[in-house]
Order: sequence, then C-alpha cells, then structure tokens
Amino acid sequence: MSEKFDVKLDEKHYIPDPRIKAEAWTRDYETTYGEFLNDPEKFWGDIAGELEWIRPWDRVREWSYPYARWFTNAQLNITSNCLDRHVLNHRRTKAALIWRGEDGEERIFTYRQLAREVNRFANGLKSLGVQKGDRVCIYMPLVPEQIVAMLACARIGAVHSVVFGGFGVSALNARIHDAEAKIVITADIGVRRGKTIPLKGIVEDAIINAPSVERVVVLRREEPQVELLPEMEVDYHELMEGADRTCSPEVMDAEDPLFILYTSGSTGAPKGIVHTCGGYMVGTYYTTRHVFDIKENDIYWCTADPGWITGHSYGVYGPLAVGATIVAAEVTPDYPDPGSYWKIIDDLGVTIFYTAPTAIRMFMKHGETWPQQYDLSSLRILGSVGEPLNPEAFEWYYHVIGCGRCPIVDTWWQTETGMQMITTMVGEPMKPGFAGKSIPGVIADVVDRNGNPVPPGTGGFLVIKEPWPAMLRTVYKNDERYRKYWSTIPGYYAAGDLAVKGEDGYIMVIGRADDLIIVAGHNIGTAEVESALVSHQAVAEAAVIGKPDPVKGNTIKAFVILRTGFSPSEKLTSELTYHVRKTLGPIAMPSEIEFVERLPKTRSGKIMRRVLKAQEMGMDPGDISTLEE
Repeated sequence: MSEKFDVKLDEKHYIPDPRIKAEAWTRDYETTYGEFLNDPEKFWGDIAGELEWIRPWDRVREWSYPYARWFTNAQLNITSNCLDRHVLNHRRTKAALIWRGEDGEERIFTYRQLAREVNRFANGLKSLGVQKGDRVCIYMPLVPEQIVAMLACARIGAVHSVVFGGFGVSALNARIHDAEAKIVITADIGVRRGKTIPLKGIVEDAIINAPSVERVVVLRREEPQVELLPEMEVDYHELMEGADRTCSPEVMDAEDPLFILYTSGSTGAPKGIVHTCGGYMVGTYYTTRHVFDIKENDIYWCTADPGWITGHSYGVYGPLAVGATIVAAEVTPDYPDPGSYWKIIDDLGVTIFYTAPTAIRMFMKHGETWPQQYDLSSLRILGSVGEPLNPEAFEWYYHVIGCGRCPIVDTWWQTETGMQMITTMVGEPMKPGFAGKSIPGVIADVVDRNGNPVPPGTGGFLVIKEPWPAMLRTVYKNDERYRKYWSTIPGYYAAGDLAVKGEDGYIMVIGRADDLIIVAGHNIGTAEVESALVSHQAVAEAAVIGKPDPVKGNTIKAFVILRTGFSPSEKLTSELTYHVRKTLGPIAMPSEIEFVERLPKTRSGKIMRRVLKAQEMGMDPGDISTLEE
C-alpha cells in the first residue's frame, strides 16, 4: 500500500501591499534563500554575529549524522542577550513585559526592572544551592514571575523544565522524576475563568515519589496567605528579599543544555526534548526578527503559555533577544466574554498577534460582532501556530481581524525544531491552506517513505534535509528516541507530518502521519475531511476518526461543533455529508456524523482524535495527561 495520495490544491492567493515587503527585514526571499544555500555557515555566522558572545566560535557547524554541534567552543549566556545588552543601550527604560491578569490587573516591567528581578531571583536560587547543570521544574500560572524564573535559571546555568500549570499530579510527577529536578517553583493558585486552581496542592502530591526535590519555592498570590511547610517550602518574595540586584551571568558553552521541555508522544511516556544555549538563541532570535518582522516600536503578543515550546521561543527568549515589548496575559480567549483578546489588543495597541488556529475557529463560532466592538487598527502582522490553519480560518482571520491589510504568517515547526521552519515570509504572496516555503536557513521537502521527493500535488512525508541551529540535541536519558527522528526516513529529520507541495514550492501541511484513515485502500487525511466540514457555514469545528469496517477497512465518523444559530437535524447531517462529497469526493464522505458541544483537546489546542477513537471503540485512551478537561 502506498502512503502517497493526491490532494486537490486551491491556488487562491493574496498579495500584500508592496510597501510591507519593501520595509521588511527579509526584503527579497529568493535572493536571501539563495545566499543561504550558497554558504549556509556564512549565513548563520552572520546572524550569530548580531548577538553578544563571551568567546567566539571556532566553527559555525559540525555535522556528524545524526548529531550536530553549533558554534563550537563559543561561550555565552542567553540572558546577557535578552537583558543586559538592552539595559546598556537605549532600551533601558523601554517596556520589556506588559502583563495583564484575568481581572484586568496590569504590571509593566522595563528592561532594567526585568533584569533586576531576574538577578535577584537568580541569587535566591543560588542561596538554595542551585548550581550550573541542576534541573529546576517551573510549574506556574502565566504570571511575570514565571518568566523571571525561566530567565533566572538560564542566568545561573540551571536547566529549566517548565511544566504547563494545567497538568495534573501524575503528569507533573513524571516530568519532575524524569528530569530529577532539585527545586520546584510554583504558586499557590492559578486563575482560569474566574476560578482558582490549587497548584501548590498538586505539587505537594506530585513530589511524594520524587526524591530529587530538595525545596519548593511558592509564589503566594491569595490573601490570607496559605501556610508553608518550613522544612520544604520557601516563599518566593522572601527568597527575593535582600537578594543582590546584580548577578554575573554564568559562562555557558554553546552546546550546554538550556532547558528540557516534555512533549507527549501519541503513546508512552513524555519525551524530554533537550535544547542548548547557543544554537537555540541564534535560531529564535533570527526567526523572531525576520518572520514577525519586529521593529523597535512594535507591541508583540504571543498568546501561548511558556509551558509550551511556542511560549519558550516566541513568548520569552526570541522576542527578548530582539529587544521587543512583549505582552503576556493570564486570560482565556472567551472569558468573561469572547472579546477578551480583542480588548487587550485595543487597550495596549498590539501590533503583532500570534495565536492558534483552534482559538481562531472558536472566534469564528462566536461571529464577527465581538471583534467589531474593538479597535484593532494597531495590528500589523498576524501569526498562526500549533496546527495547520485551514483555509476558512485563514480567510476569517485575514478579513475580519486583519481587515485585509495584515500579512498572516502561518508557521510550521515543532517542540523538537525549537524554531519556526516553514512559513510565508512577510510581504510574500499568501495562499490560504499553505504554510508557505522553508525559511532561509532551512531545507524542507516532501518525500516518500524512501526519501524520494514526490511530485507537486502528491502527498508525502514532511522532512528537513540539513541540521539547523535550534534543533533538539537529544531526548533526555533516551538518545535512541532522538536517533529515531533521523532514521525513520534515512538521511532526513522526519517530522511525523504529512504534507503536499504546490508547483510553486509552497507547502501545505495536512496533519500527523498517524492521522490517516485508510478507506477502501485510499489514504484519507483527517485534516482534509475536517477542513471540508469546517468550510460549511454551520460548522465551527470538526474532528474525524476511522472506524473499523469489515468491507472498507475503515469508515469515517465525524464529530461536529455547530456555530451559534444552527441546530442538529437529519437535514443538516445530509447537507454536511453532501458538502464533503462535493468538496473531496465520495471516498471521503463521513458514514456517521455526531453533533457535540466540545472536543477533547490538549492544553495547546490540538484535538486528541485518539481519545475520540478510544471512546468510540470502548478502549483505554492511553496517556491523557495533556488533555484540557
């Protein structure tokens, strides 16, 4: 059976105002990409030269398949580039971080103030015995102290492992245990939809079987303050009291680990992805500057929590390395109403907005009246991350939020890649449904299982051909799992995603390779069927699974959330089935449609189809530690 499948490509495109391209950091994609191909080491060396190093590198890259070393023997500290170099220039009093709480509370830190907070907390961690190479688990809500804690660890060379504050006891314990964390940093509570989440209690249970943990640092937010256990727990603010506002940055080798971030596989234990100091800094700095085209006066908001790689790379390290003003908010997109994000954009004059397709589709469900109540004219660039941005969501985002004037950068990348890999660079023609091309610095392709490029319009496996600076270096304590990324399709990094390339080289990411349904010998991508359903005016969101069938091998079942104003009916079921037939052909028609109120999702917004399938088949869904609810 072939994994190839033909895809009907919609060639619709939008061309941005030429002035946008003329003023972009990457003004000529083809020329820049050609320069990269001509001399990759010079390309990356020039970018790295824009940053500050304690000791320069001997070689830009050493590649011994499947292991890479970047900026060999160079020394640096990433926080010197995120903080110190700005404090010493005109950005000293520039806002580095604007934080907004769910209740409207606002806190602003200049680069000078943020640097002092980081130094004080770094000294506090040192007073607890934290040293270079120790692992520190950060399990916090999205508050400024979470970002301070990350940077403080990096300052002293401790390896941080941020765990999303929505995870439960067993998921947290597994991550603490695997990383052998010495310290856990948490808060008494997180706030979500007007309710408090007792984080400290979860930590207390999670460290029972975690002998590596020596102390727990607690940020107390509630009044009256919760009692601390003096033999184990330390108050965040008391740790900061009297701490010196200066802390010399630890000298780090470019290949020293910066952080471990756990990502769930479809089965088994979470994988600890290891990123290193030098290459990660260069990759996130470059992509933040060039993909988002960040300028000095931009107000930049990435809605991702630092518990995910997007929050690491494009919520903290990349934008601070560039010297941007970042927005962070402990808010949900539809609480207290579906205008919460638009209010922040209006209030703060946000110019660059980076969010997930699942949020965009949720906004679509609530209609245009919510964003129309706010002034979104400050917006300059829109970004999308986390999963493929389907054409219908692209159109809504482009026309309703961007008013047809903001370029959309639909970015494809992964926890493992550390940085964005494929997008449409600002100013280039945009094609709804297509992420775009490899960014300069990256060589991506679509191949068959043997690594042979497939013809345009034919689906295949998305691969990366050459190493890149921000790539993972290993899977913590499981290097065999790292090598698997490079051995699934010999000679390539296999992303595990299916994609198709157009005649013009634009790449459409279709979904995970394991999200294929084989119906009567035909490979049907779940994302394609879902996109067809969502293109119907009644559908807000959809997920499809394969159900075993004695004749066809599988049939397709769809789970559908309707937009406000539409109700389930037999007529609508027939309409949707016919709509998919008309869009994709009879082979992709759902045999069954179930209307639902919600879908099982990870906390980063990805639909967990295997949970739906397990429920449908009466099976154990396996590891659901990443499930939102």
